Amino acid sequence: MDSASYVLTEVLADHAAAGAMWLEFLRVPDLSVGVYVIPAGGDDPQAPHNEDEVYFVLSGKGMLRAGDDDYPVEAGSVLYVAKQVPHHIHDVTEALRVLVFFAPAHT
Repeated sequence: MDSASYVLTEVLADHAAAGAMWLEFLRVPDLSVGVYVIPAGGDDPQAPHNEDEVYFVLSGKGMLRAGDDDYPVEAGSVLYVAKQVPHHIHDVTEALRVLVFFAPAHT
C-alpha cells in the first residue's frame, strides 16, 4: 500500500458494528492504527506490547497508568508508551474512544 484515506466517522461506525473493544483499520509493516473503546467503568485488559504506542484520545475521560506513572486521559490527549512498558487505562468515568498507533505494526 502506497497510500490510503480514511474518514473517521466511517471508521467509528465500522468499529461499532464490529462489537469489539479494538478494531484495526490500517496495517503496513512499520505501522498499524486502530480504534480502541473502553466504556465508562470498563476494564482495560492490555498487556505490554512489543511495539511503541501512541494514543490520541477522541473522547471520554480516564487515567493511563504507564510504569509507575499516572496520566490524565481526555479528549485531545496524546500519550506515548514505549514498547514493553506495562500500562493500562483505568478510572474511566466517560466512555473513551482512542486512536492507537503502533510502530512497527502490532503483532
